[in-house]
Amino acid sequence: MTEHLKKFIATGGYMGLLPLAPGSFGALWGVVLHLVGWYFLPWELLVPWLVACLLIVSWLNHILTPWAVEFWRGKARKADDPGQFILDEIAGYLMVPIVFQGDPFVAATFGFLLFRVLDIIKIQPARWIDRNLHGSWGILLDDLVSGAYAGCVLWAVQLAAPGWLAGLIS
Repeated sequence: MTEHLKKFIATGGYMGLLPLAPGSFGALWGVVLHLVGWYFLPWELLVPWLVACLLIVSWLNHILTPWAVEFWRGKARKADDPGQFILDEIAGYLMVPIVFQGDPFVAATFGFLLFRVLDIIKIQPARWIDRNLHGSWGILLDDLVSGAYAGCVLWAVQLAAPGWLAGLIS
């Protein structure tokens, strides 16, 4: 794989190079994959599609982590988790519609926002993972935990107030 292709993939089509909120912009690729699957696939294939996308993005994260850490050494805020490397953000968002299989637009709006907030504040065990696990697993797992939390929060709100979130976006 060429350096150019590695950089293109690792930055989510260069979204990770944006000066403001690269992780949030990069995570939008997860939203795109989610809504493309929802629009083009029968309902029973949506979750397998999302899981396949999650596995592919996670595999790419694992393969490209050593390259990304070395490539951005000295240029990233966190030496072992460069902010430009956003595959973990894509994978983290994909956890939201896998856990919350309700209204896809609720997942794409509120789930995305919740995921980003939870990924930034890092509720345990995401904080422990972020601080103590290194390499590709450390980069990836805190985002997967935050995405799962966001999906669970959506379910809790859906159970407590059915249709309330969908009503806010319609």
